[in-house]
Amino acid sequence: MKPRRWNPEDVAPPLGRYSHLAEVPPGHRLVFVSGQLGVLPDGSLAGADAETQARQIFANLEALLAAQGAGPEHLVKLLTLVAGTEHLPGYRAAQAEAFAKWFPDGDFPAQSLAVVAALAGPDYTAEVEAVAAVPAP
Repeated sequence: MKPRRWNPEDVAPPLGRYSHLAEVPPGHRLVFVSGQLGVLPDGSLAGADAETQARQIFANLEALLAAQGAGPEHLVKLLTLVAGTEHLPGYRAAQAEAFAKWFPDGDFPAQSLAVVAALAGPDYTAEVEAVAAVPAP
């Protein structure tokens, strides 16, 4: 069973790839994933551009979920921080690629995106944190 996600008819439709509401089903536990940056397992930066970094962010999220016996279908909420509007197109391209694979039916998790002045280091272009509803063992 995965989280229930929906958009009530009495509010405007989402502006992007997200649902207005997401509900954790009974028998699941919440897993909170710290903000992920576009770094490889060895700690090096995946690349200088936002699209490459965002692809790595989504790969990191997938690996962290797998370590919990879960997958992207268990995501309930994402918070994305992008360092400057110039990085939005690259981030969005990588997100569209990941979401097409993860949510082919368009059943997206709840999500917020904020453009910020900077992240933890000058070379980072985006950061994504997540909440997942993982089936209890």
